[in-house]
Amino acid sequence: MRYVWLSFFVIAAFIIGVTIRNRQQAAPLALMDNEPAETVLRPAEKANRTPARSAVWKVDAPAAPVVARADSVIRFAMRQLGTNYCYAGATPETGFDCSGFVNYVFARFGVPVPHSTALLINTGREVPRRSARPGDIVVFTGTATTSTTPGHAGIVISNPGEPLRFIHSSSARKESGVKISTVEKTDYERRFMAIRRVL
Repeated sequence: MRYVWLSFFVIAAFIIGVTIRNRQQAAPLALMDNEPAETVLRPAEKANRTPARSAVWKVDAPAAPVVARADSVIRFAMRQLGTNYCYAGATPETGFDCSGFVNYVFARFGVPVPHSTALLINTGREVPRRSARPGDIVVFTGTATTSTTPGHAGIVISNPGEPLRFIHSSSARKESGVKISTVEKTDYERRFMAIRRVL
């Protein structure tokens, strides 16, 4: 029986020792950030002290409610094929001009692009023509042979290494409206200005 009591006291002493050690190790946690050890408050003082404000990291919510993926953008753009051309138009009901079409398609995926070809030339970041991929914006000059300013835009549908093809809303007398065109061996080759990436 003596050994039972001895074992009991040894175990009790061990538990008490562990508890005391854990409290001593936890004591530094009472320190406030950058506060010296001698200013640790007694329990009564802690009760009257205003609690420190915890740091909160504010992260702005993403502008785009939908993750824009190039294949989804292109599929949605293709659904507009055949829609009428309309100067300053920005909806399928009224018809589109070129920048109105680009604006409408990207807005569907929460990607803000301006309804202005002059501003599209500076939207996103420029990438080399050979790197153009589906979902990039292609910008051209106007139709006049002397034009050097942005005058037309569309959305690339071809992959890198392929002939550059794009979907756009054209004001051409022949076959106006939303359609697909190729750059190589057409007047668009002469008018090509830049590829802009927004996705």
